Amino acid sequence: MDRAAVAFANPDDVVVVLHCYRHRLGYAPSSPPYDQIEKQLAAQPAIKVPAVTLDGLADGNFPATDGSPSARHFSEPRVHHQVPNAGHNLPQEEPSAFASAVLELAHLRSPSGGM
Repeated sequence: MDRAAVAFANPDDVVVVLHCYRHRLGYAPSSPPYDQIEKQLAAQPAIKVPAVTLDGLADGNFPATDGSPSARHFSEPRVHHQVPNAGHNLPQEEPSAFASAVLELAHLRSPSGGM
């Protein structure tokens, strides 16, 4: 967390963070140089590789789900987990749960990996 805290020294930090959340929630326009990539991303093509998805149970911005709302975005095997004691920054908040997900993904990708 100390490494992330360095960003708070930037005088534009609050403005940038607020705009980021407003844009993500649809309350602010995107930046014109990124309009084309926004259109491409809006098409949301299926993710065509195995995946492990995670939701933090302590995320105050985006409540955890059982994974079903995003399932349509994946065409290959996918496993979803809810992680206790974590918000939306899982690699820093619960590194062991994140590492376990990476190892689980390696298993999904292996020829003898089940799914």
